[in-house]
Amino acid sequence: MVAAVTLLWAFSLLPAAADSPPVRIVVLGDSLSAGFGLPVEQAFPERLEAALKAKGVAVSVVNAGVSGDTASGGLGRLDWSVPQGTDAVILELGANDALRGIDPAVTKTALEKILSTLDQRHITVLLAGMRAPRNLGADYVQAFDAIYPALASTHPVVFYPFFLDGVATDAKLNQADGLHPTAAGVEVIVTRIMPQVETLISRVRAARGS
Repeated sequence: MVAAVTLLWAFSLLPAAADSPPVRIVVLGDSLSAGFGLPVEQAFPERLEAALKAKGVAVSVVNAGVSGDTASGGLGRLDWSVPQGTDAVILELGANDALRGIDPAVTKTALEKILSTLDQRHITVLLAGMRAPRNLGADYVQAFDAIYPALASTHPVVFYPFFLDGVATDAKLNQADGLHPTAAGVEVIVTRIMPQVETLISRVRAARGS
C-alpha cells in the first residue's frame, strides 16, 4: 500500500512540468540569425525551435533578426523587438559592426546597454560572441574580439564565445558570399550552441520556480 501511494505521489509531479508554459525566446540579431538567403523555415531561430521541440522542450523561438543591423541598431529597436512576456533573449549582434570597421568601443557600449536593459526587465540572456575579420589589423581584431568575454564577465549571461564556431571559413557550410551560413551551416550552429541554450532554458525555469 505504501509503495502504491508513493508511486501515485511521484506521478502527480509530472503534470506540473508538462503544464508549465513554453519558454519564450527572442533571437535578437542580424542576417546571421535572420536567415539571409535561406527559406524562412531554415533560419536559425526556426531550426533551434525544431531541435528543442524534438527533445521534448516546450519552447517558442521568435526570429527578431534584421539583415544589416548593428549593435546600435539592435539597441534602437530593443523595446519592440523584445516584447513583454519574453523569457529569454539570444543576443547575436556585432558582425556588421566589424565588417564596417565601427569603433569597438561603440559596439561594446550598445551591447552593454542592451544587456543592462534586459537585466532590468528580468529577461535571461544568452550572449553569442562574434570575431572580427582577421584582415582588419591586429589592433582592431584584438579590441573587437575582447568585447564579448568582457561583457560576459560583468553581466549574468550564458556565454557562447563565437556564434559561427565550426562554420566560419568553411566553404561547404557558407553561401557564395562566404559570410552567411547555408542550411547545413545553420544545423552546425544549432548543434554547437544547444548546450548553452539548454542552460538558458534551465535558468528561466529556475527563475519561474518550475
